[in-house]
Amino acid sequence: MVLPCDWQTTTQKIAQRGQYLLETGQWSDCKFIVGQEPHQQIVEGHKVFLAMSSPVFEAMFYGTMAEKSDPIPIRDVQPEAFKALMEYIYTDRVDLGSFELACELCYCAKKYMLPFLVEECTKFLWCDLSLKKACRAYEFAKLFEEPVLMEKCLQIICSKTDEILKESSWDEVEQGTVLTILDQQELQISSEIVLFNALERWAKAECNRKSLDPSDPKALRSVIGNALTKIRFLTLTPQEFAEGPGKSPLLTQQEAFAILMNISSNKSVFPMPEGFFDTCITRSKMLIIENDARKFNFNPTINIPQNSFPISVPLFSIECANAIGNPFSMREPNYPVMLRDESQDVNRDSQEIPNEILITNIKDRPKFYCTRSIIEQTNCRNYDVMDCSVTFTVDRNVFVLGVQVPSQIPVFNLSDAESSMGIPQLRDRTYTEVLYAHLLDSDGTRLTYTHYRTKASVRDLVEISFNRPVYIQKNKIYKVGVVFNKPGAYPIGNGIQKVNCENVSFTFNVGVNGVDYLRDGLIRSIVFTYR
Repeated sequence: MVLPCDWQTTTQKIAQRGQYLLETGQWSDCKFIVGQEPHQQIVEGHKVFLAMSSPVFEAMFYGTMAEKSDPIPIRDVQPEAFKALMEYIYTDRVDLGSFELACELCYCAKKYMLPFLVEECTKFLWCDLSLKKACRAYEFAKLFEEPVLMEKCLQIICSKTDEILKESSWDEVEQGTVLTILDQQELQISSEIVLFNALERWAKAECNRKSLDPSDPKALRSVIGNALTKIRFLTLTPQEFAEGPGKSPLLTQQEAFAILMNISSNKSVFPMPEGFFDTCITRSKMLIIENDARKFNFNPTINIPQNSFPISVPLFSIECANAIGNPFSMREPNYPVMLRDESQDVNRDSQEIPNEILITNIKDRPKFYCTRSIIEQTNCRNYDVMDCSVTFTVDRNVFVLGVQVPSQIPVFNLSDAESSMGIPQLRDRTYTEVLYAHLLDSDGTRLTYTHYRTKASVRDLVEISFNRPVYIQKNKIYKVGVVFNKPGAYPIGNGIQKVNCENVSFTFNVGVNGVDYLRDGLIRSIVFTYR
């Protein structure tokens, strides 16, 4: 290849010069062999270009353990994605032509520590999301720890569940995704039958992938894990169950009989199969709110982002929207308004009532505070951001409304360094506290969260209300976390493991091998209620 003379004089910008070097390989001093045979390709590069963009490449070429191979093998990245990575490094441009390329390039960008390219990829994935790709994008975001993308994908899945389960791509999702969806409290489904049928279809597809007989009940049960226990069979009528799940090979005859007896009578002498969902609480239906709020006769002051995906909220009566004010207001940490869906059957079990009614009546119920006694109390200082978390289980079904954390304590005789870091002496009795809190299930799926800003008194407790009440099932592990964003001093210590409150027993630090960390004591109380 004959290179033009004085090519630098025809390129005005550094991106153009970088593009020229990348395309021609002029002065290249390293080579990569990318991909797997028989699709491997050789890509030439310039060490200084790569090292100034990526600390990984810097270590590879100039570190104490510098790479000696020539060419350098890169087998876990596809050639197309690696070339796109090189183009970004040399020109600051990236052409994300497909969903698949964006996924592959995002992995590559994470591997070589290019955070701005990761951001570009995740933005593209979000903009390119469709019903067919939502589950795959969720799995990608979970694998590479992209919580914002995970949350957005899950919102789409929950608000378009019926349609997503009909897609052929549903048969190819991972088992973990199936379990995550079945764990959701709010799904846009017409009936629990939809979830059961989707689970059975997925199980047969998984059997085929693993060369198992899809007509063999044992094979079907082996691939779904504990998914069956998450199906809310008791929300079905006897006829719905008998004509659907009751005939499925997923259930044994004994299981089908026990479930049918419990559906038919709330005083059945036959217990539900071990581990199965044993309440009649239905999943909240979801209502899709389009960007044009006027279609629903809502208060025009509702703030709905114009460039966002449609927002999903629990079902409520449209006619009541204006009467009750703005149900989407985030100014106060009140609970979302949820009225009973009139088309829904009244629950057969007098001890369990539909979730919509439960949520509606929560604000009228007394709040209880499961407060942990603190031993070995000491103090710690937060110079920037401080996080804490604690796992817990309860011995009966409850609704968690929020948590309590301690406020700051006065600090005297601050050092110059501490003063420069923003640690206040708090001579005044009040200050502004800034907090973030969330609640996760055992799989790490976020159930609810809140950003909280409030006036707080020193040596007091701050109560953080979640964005919505969360239904907590007995004997299941949950994790609550709080992030403190205000520099200052806080009292910490070991919290006791077991607390009994209002006939409810809480066990803390479950699943952490009995270790109780001092910062766990920052979560002083769990605020809850129950029927």
